[in-house]
Amino acid sequence: MAKKTTKKTNNLENDGKEFFAAIHQIEQEKGIKPGYMMEKITQALITAYKRDHEGVGDNITVEANEEAGTVRMILKKDVVETVDNPQTEISLEEARQSLPQAQLGDVVRMEVKTKNFGRIAAQAARQVIIQGIREAEQGLIYEEFTSKEHEILTGIVNRIDPRTGSVGLRLGSGSESTEAYLNTNEQIRGEAYREGQRLKVYVVEVRRANRGPQVLISRTHPGLVKRLFELEVPEIYDGTVEVKSIAREAGSRTKLAVWSADPNVDPIGACVGPRGQRVNSIVEELGGEKVDIVKYSDDPAEYIAAALSPADVISVLPLDDGKSCRVIVPDDQLSLAIGKEGQNARLAAKLTGFKIDIRPESAPEPPEEPEEDEDALILEEDETAEAEAPADESAETET
Repeated sequence: MAKKTTKKTNNLENDGKEFFAAIHQIEQEKGIKPGYMMEKITQALITAYKRDHEGVGDNITVEANEEAGTVRMILKKDVVETVDNPQTEISLEEARQSLPQAQLGDVVRMEVKTKNFGRIAAQAARQVIIQGIREAEQGLIYEEFTSKEHEILTGIVNRIDPRTGSVGLRLGSGSESTEAYLNTNEQIRGEAYREGQRLKVYVVEVRRANRGPQVLISRTHPGLVKRLFELEVPEIYDGTVEVKSIAREAGSRTKLAVWSADPNVDPIGACVGPRGQRVNSIVEELGGEKVDIVKYSDDPAEYIAAALSPADVISVLPLDDGKSCRVIVPDDQLSLAIGKEGQNARLAAKLTGFKIDIRPESAPEPPEEPEEDEDALILEEDETAEAEAPADESAETET
């Protein structure tokens, strides 16, 4: 004779301990707090019940007791004489079948078996839970990368779009990793990338998006140079040397103004390092981009003269507007001060915040505009007036 077996029903009320164990497992694997998951699961169960029982309102609740290992769905119904809404009301006669002492006006608590949920309702509950887990994961990733805004991260190139040239990088590891795209306008000109390559990028901003956090990264941002110097120069990291300003044209040249409150510390020497090791490692990371390190000064004339290095400066004359200056350089230093296509002067202006007019020593003043001769102007006006005089008036004058 065949042995009779009974099918085990997996319900929350029967498997409460396993239910709580699963929540704690999610916490361990994904870092999602049990309270958050409990809230989402409660929401899913209530949503599923309401899908099959329209009009139940707020009378359905979920009660979870981790110590007792129980999870129960409770439906509250008012005991009435005549039932108008069977989802929220129960007749006195029916109530007394399970609760003999029930009276009109009482509220009866009835346990709901989740095994009685319809298929569609159960699927809806499952989707709510999955969506809750996804939102929690995205929230954790957002918090993780928000704390790393304006920092350098190392990503792994996993995709290069042949059409647009944008580069996809995997940032982070494990469940707290995300994909970011290095757009072409944020790439250093001339750099070549390959899949699997490890690449340092600067996190400009982290935004919330429908498909998860959007991490905006750059290789051209001046902040990348600053953070690289912080990594290479201990004196900058501990605050002994301070980076005052940066002007950068990515892939070509960067000017960096540094300063130290300690008179015993040479800020430029600290950044260059023994035999130029520190600055050379940064130049290598930037693909050969030139880096000029200048000393910051509170004296605008001294600061501007330093910013125009490697050119020599004879004098700096601030102009009346307070935002412009005229710089005099030796004749043979003019092209060096201006730089190729004006780059040196342009970066110096960005670094200092001054508009710089560079003049050679042989012509220190700008050429004066020619003054107009007033007598010639009056004569010209008279000639014009005579030319425009009517013909009949000319005839009368002759007579």
